[in-house]
Amino acid sequence: MRTAKISRSTNETSISVEINLDGTGAYDNQTGVGFFDHMLDQLSRHSLIDMTIRAKGDTHIDDHHTVEDTGIALGQALAAALGDKKGIRRYGECHLAMDEAQVRCALDLSARPFLVWNLDIPTQKIGTFDTELVREFFTAFATHGGITLHVDKIHGFNSHHIVEAAFKAVARALRPAVETDPRKADAIPSTKGTL
Repeated sequence: MRTAKISRSTNETSISVEINLDGTGAYDNQTGVGFFDHMLDQLSRHSLIDMTIRAKGDTHIDDHHTVEDTGIALGQALAAALGDKKGIRRYGECHLAMDEAQVRCALDLSARPFLVWNLDIPTQKIGTFDTELVREFFTAFATHGGITLHVDKIHGFNSHHIVEAAFKAVARALRPAVETDPRKADAIPSTKGTL
């Protein structure tokens, strides 16, 4: 089973993450940040990675630590569940349309974390959620998951649609990347022999 459980506690947050890479997209995410929970649900549903996330953070200050630390813990869980990465497809990409918005994602489970972020979000808030935290989440997720992650907005003007399209595009790119390649299920997908 390609599963992982990660717990992370600091003076600012207490987070637990459980994932199953071979799931059905079942989710139960409770971070205390409503819009963020909705985005994590999309990430699970469209990647088919089962996720259970519990987070308690200093949201009386703002949502920053909760969102960033959840990204860290989720990235760590992904890396742990992938193990040595034997047999995975490794790469994934998606052009995703959501109403007027279109977002493109390309990623590589390379163990060389890097984020290329071209996602202009027109507003500073979606409800009470700070939109700058979207980048903070994906920075933490890519860094601790060992992901080379490129996210580009092709077009769009509604902030909710743009952000949701980004989470869904990343999810749809993750799905094939973590899947087992039936033609090379016994091999590391690199000429180096390791990732």
